[in-house]
Amino acid sequence: MSNDLQPAVDVSGLVKTFGSVRAVDGIDLQVQPGEIVAFLGPNGAGKSTTLDVVLGFTTPDAGSVRVLGLSPKQAARNLRTGAILQAGGLLPDYTVRQSVDVVAAMRGSRGDIDAVVELTGITAVLGRKVSKCSGGEQQRLRLALTLLGNPDLMVLDEPTAGMDVTARRDFWSAIRERAAGDKAVLFATHYLQEAADFADRIFIISRGRIVASGSVDEVRALGEGTVVTATWPGCRTDDVTRLLAPVASTIRGAEVHGEHVEIRTTQPDDVARLLLTATPAHHLGVVALSLDDVFADLVDAA
Repeated sequence: MSNDLQPAVDVSGLVKTFGSVRAVDGIDLQVQPGEIVAFLGPNGAGKSTTLDVVLGFTTPDAGSVRVLGLSPKQAARNLRTGAILQAGGLLPDYTVRQSVDVVAAMRGSRGDIDAVVELTGITAVLGRKVSKCSGGEQQRLRLALTLLGNPDLMVLDEPTAGMDVTARRDFWSAIRERAAGDKAVLFATHYLQEAADFADRIFIISRGRIVASGSVDEVRALGEGTVVTATWPGCRTDDVTRLLAPVASTIRGAEVHGEHVEIRTTQPDDVARLLLTATPAHHLGVVALSLDDVFADLVDAA
């Protein structure tokens, strides 16, 4: 990656309100060429509003936004950006082929059609009307339209919603093939595992503010504690509470599901020792917090 490249996305102090609702409250966000960045947050956190500003659909109330060194609208007019939004963007009475042809003509990328059609796996549905396509097929079509012209920045809002595991994997394979080198991708998702699998960096947003950012490992390290698991025949919640009394200050949560026990603690060695010496528990395991656990903690604390 060349150091003299402009950031693909450079957002500073972004604020956007709708009436009395402050949807985005002072966000700073930067995406470099060649990066795939995930934007995570609960519904209403401000993800879609931020992406709309980056695409030039919405004007911010405060802050600065530059896309590839340009204003968002200039970048869009210069065909430097491509987008997949949560809904819309397709003409139901057009066939898939007609949709591709029209967008390719507008972007001056007719020579890219065959490669994009093959890459996104829509060859079999080219003659089908968009209205007759499944949700997954429509998402693949949206991906094809986004890739036409090989934009420098792809902005994707919940791009794999409704896709099964195989379709999601194929989708990201196509994205990675086109994003290799100096192309950038900024995507919002509810799938934490998707962010862990495909993003170089993660930004977590809650109530309009960034509450954490970094690599997957860096964000996961923000969580407090480790999970000790065990099989404990005949275990009851009261048994766990009594056993853990000597290390109660280190416990961040405990759950009992039948014979399966999960204890979140900042001192896993002490908890494991108690389980092994003071109970019939066996099959002990010690695992790091999941990204779901960390995400929930950060959002709850915001």
